[in-house]
Amino acid sequence: MPSRLSADVLVIGTGAAGLTLALSLPRHLNIYLICKGKLGSGSTAWAQGGVAGVLDQVDSVDDHVSDTLTAGGGLCEPKAVRHTVERSTAAIQWLIDQGVPFTHEDGSDVDYHLTREGGHSHRRIIHAADATGRAISETLVERVQQRANIHVLEDHVAVDLITRRKALPGQDDPNRCLGAYVLDKSRDRVITVGARATVLASGGASKVYLFTSNPDGATGDGIAMAWRAGCRVVNMEFNQFHPTCLYHPKAKSFLISEAVRGEGGRLILPDGQRFMPRFDDRGELAPRDVVARAIDHEMKRLGADHLYLDISHKPADFIRNHFPTIYERCLSYGIDMTREPIPVVPAAHYTCGGIRTDVQARTDLDGLYAAGECAYTGLHGANRLASNSLLECIVYAQAAAEHILSEALPEPDADRLPLWDESRVSDSDEKVVISHNWDEIRRFMWDYVGIVRTDKRLERARRRVQLLKQEIQEYYANFRITADLLELRNLAVVAELIIESALSRKESRGLHYTLTYPTQQETAEITVLSPLN
Repeated sequence: MPSRLSADVLVIGTGAAGLTLALSLPRHLNIYLICKGKLGSGSTAWAQGGVAGVLDQVDSVDDHVSDTLTAGGGLCEPKAVRHTVERSTAAIQWLIDQGVPFTHEDGSDVDYHLTREGGHSHRRIIHAADATGRAISETLVERVQQRANIHVLEDHVAVDLITRRKALPGQDDPNRCLGAYVLDKSRDRVITVGARATVLASGGASKVYLFTSNPDGATGDGIAMAWRAGCRVVNMEFNQFHPTCLYHPKAKSFLISEAVRGEGGRLILPDGQRFMPRFDDRGELAPRDVVARAIDHEMKRLGADHLYLDISHKPADFIRNHFPTIYERCLSYGIDMTREPIPVVPAAHYTCGGIRTDVQARTDLDGLYAAGECAYTGLHGANRLASNSLLECIVYAQAAAEHILSEALPEPDADRLPLWDESRVSDSDEKVVISHNWDEIRRFMWDYVGIVRTDKRLERARRRVQLLKQEIQEYYANFRITADLLELRNLAVVAELIIESALSRKESRGLHYTLTYPTQQETAEITVLSPLN
């Protein structure tokens, strides 16, 4: 492969947002997709629940908007919420047209089965059994592989965005994103990819925490790169902890879908007692932040490592038919969910904040778009309503594609862009620094910046992350880059953004709960951080 590539559109990330964007662009455009691992290995494939949308006659756009605003704790941007929900039916129809095998009602080839999850007032979640994300990912991957104009670079990691101001100084033209430097892991070299338009669809940052439901690649790369390139980030303090991850020494990051609670699953203590009604009238169907805090509270009160989710009172055939993936995975660990409760623990699940974008997915930097979990669109506010995330991926990826097509894009500057310079670095003989710092960040983020926070804990985390960032930057400047170093560098950036955002919020709201300021202020304001560069 050459050391320099030229694209009409460069898409960093191959989850639902990245794949949708590539498929929404015409075949005459030359598109490059950057994939950290193998195609289809991102967070989308791990999503179990489904896609929320207005699909039933008893439901309405207004009801879906209202539920989203309520879950968002007063911080959703109503324009963005309505923009998204109004496009939900068309977005889901697009997925159906692509061939996503959503589950039908028993005995019907036309009507789709809709489930209900916490915070929703209606059954409006279309799903493919309990592996919706995998079904969407596999379908879109197959479509992408049929397109000759879409080139997938597997096992490639984006290093940094290329901006005109830094790459081509001295020009009078306004600053613009011109592409990205990308590490080819298999050949251990950095290539320069020039692009007329660049899209960040790189997912969230939940790997910054010790326990997470996300795959290993969720290291906040896009957020960190956009921040370094001069883009604002918003609401980074709002990190959603999924209440129910499988608790087992051999189970890594396996989520027990909220749909289990939606279909009657009960959260219980080790003695079998239900506890959610003591915390919220909605019980197990309360929003995720309420449920996660309740579980965290009971675990600390009892000194327990985990609690339980029980749906064994439902017929065994019902459980196996509705949750085949969860049933088989639990069974592989010796847990029969048709007969016994599932051990569960909260885990970092979703990054509600991210790169500031508008309804066309544009960022602060011309030529740069963001879609999916790395972006802040205004849809989620202080908490994400269940199953709105996959919907957001589709709607805003399509919006970015529409805007890219409407623009008179400049010719790519690939031939003029500087190549990656490794003339002043050497191979590292201290790789233990990377693994140690990686573990340290994730542990202090879990201990000090987790489900329940205090200013004292946040200040401790701030001091540690500032020292680590200096150490990481010194390492980055002196040694050849690796995928692990890039992810560590990005983790440190997003950790600091989360900490600074959390310290700036002098209240408890949504997913941000602090014992220092346990009440909610009357005025709701988003948290906006602006880079100095």
